[in-house]
Amino acid sequence: MTLARHPLLIVGGGPAGLAAALAAKQHGITPLVLERQRPPIDKACGEGIMPDGVAALRALGVEPPGVDFRGIRYVDEAHMAEAAFPGAPGRGVRRTALHAAMVEAVEAAGIEVRWSTKVEAVSLDGEVRTASETLRGEWVVGADGLLSHVRGWAGLAGPAPRRRRFGVRRHFRLAPWTDLVEVHWRDGVEAYVTPVERDEVGVAMLWNKERDGDGDGDAGEHESDSFDSLLRRFPEVSARIAGAPETSRDRGAGPFRQRARGVVRGRVVLIGDAAGYLDAITGEGLGLSFQQAQALGASLARGELAGYERACRKLARLSDTLTEALLFCERRPWLRRRLARELGRRPALFSRLLGVHARQLPPRAMGVRAFGGLLLGLLRP
Repeated sequence: MTLARHPLLIVGGGPAGLAAALAAKQHGITPLVLERQRPPIDKACGEGIMPDGVAALRALGVEPPGVDFRGIRYVDEAHMAEAAFPGAPGRGVRRTALHAAMVEAVEAAGIEVRWSTKVEAVSLDGEVRTASETLRGEWVVGADGLLSHVRGWAGLAGPAPRRRRFGVRRHFRLAPWTDLVEVHWRDGVEAYVTPVERDEVGVAMLWNKERDGDGDGDAGEHESDSFDSLLRRFPEVSARIAGAPETSRDRGAGPFRQRARGVVRGRVVLIGDAAGYLDAITGEGLGLSFQQAQALGASLARGELAGYERACRKLARLSDTLTEALLFCERRPWLRRRLARELGRRPALFSRLLGVHARQLPPRAMGVRAFGGLLLGLLRP
C-alpha cells in the first residue's frame, strides 16, 4: 500500500521544531510534529534570547514570557566590562515557560503535535517510522536537538569534535540584581547569570571537560563537574545567591560542538542544534533556530531548499566568527583577561559589538579605527 505524503513532518517538538511548524503554517503548509516527550519540555540552557531572536519569535506569533535584559556584563578576576544593546533588549525566560508559550501558539494555529511519539528511523525519501506506524513526508525536518538522531540517519553528521565543552544549569528564587546577563570568567569555566523572572535567576556553568559525557539530561555526578563544585570557582556569584531557594534540579548538556556536513539531503532538512552547533558561549542558539525557521518556511513555500541552505550559511557566518573568536580567548586566559580589560575601557565599542552580534548593526559599524584600537590594546600586557 502506498502511503499518502504529509506536506511536512517535523521530528522534534522543542522550540526549533515548533518554530518550524509555525513558520510553515504561516506560508500555508500543514505540518505534523512528532515529539517523544510531553510539554513543557525542559533543557539545560542559558535561557537568554538575543534581541534578533526575540524579533524572530514575535514574527512567528509568539510573545515570549520572562523579563527583558538590556545588555551583557563580563566579569573576570580583575576586570569588569558592560554594555547595552544599541537597539531593543533581549529576553530572559525559563525554558519551560518559553516552551509552554510556543505550545499555546501552535495549538492556536491548529497545528497537530503528536506528543509521546518516539521516531525510530528516518530515510532520505521522506519515510518516518515510529513504534506504531510509518509516515511519509514531502519534507522531513530534523529538529531533534544537539545529539540529533535525524542528522545521523540522513548521513549529515560530521566528525567528532577534538575539544569538548559541557554545561549545567540551576535556578534560584531571588530578584535579579541586574538587568544585564552576567558572564563570569575563570580559567576553563564560565558562569552565566540570566534574569528569567522578576523573582528568579538562572545560573549556567560552561566548562571544558576531558572525560566522556552523557549528553543531554541530568548533570553528571562526577564531583569536579558538579554545579556546586564549579560554583565554588565564583565566590562573587556564590555570595549573591547564598540562601536563595533552588527552583530547579540540575540539568546538563553536551558536548556542545556538533558538526553537520550540510542541512539538506534528499527530503531531509535540519534546523536548530540538529543543523550543527558550535558553542553556547555567545548565547545565540534559540535566536538562530527562530531565524532558521523563518528562512525554512519561505523556502518551503517556494518549493526549493537552496534558499534555506544559503540563509543557514549566512546566519552561521557571523555567529560562528564571533563564537570562534570568544573560544580562542577562552582557551588563552591571558588574552581573555586583556579582552575584559579593553572592553571595560571602551564601553561604546562594546555596545557596537553587541549590536553586530545581535544583528542590530552591520559589521562595518565596528569602525576600522575602533576595532584596530581594540586589537592594539589586546597586544599590550
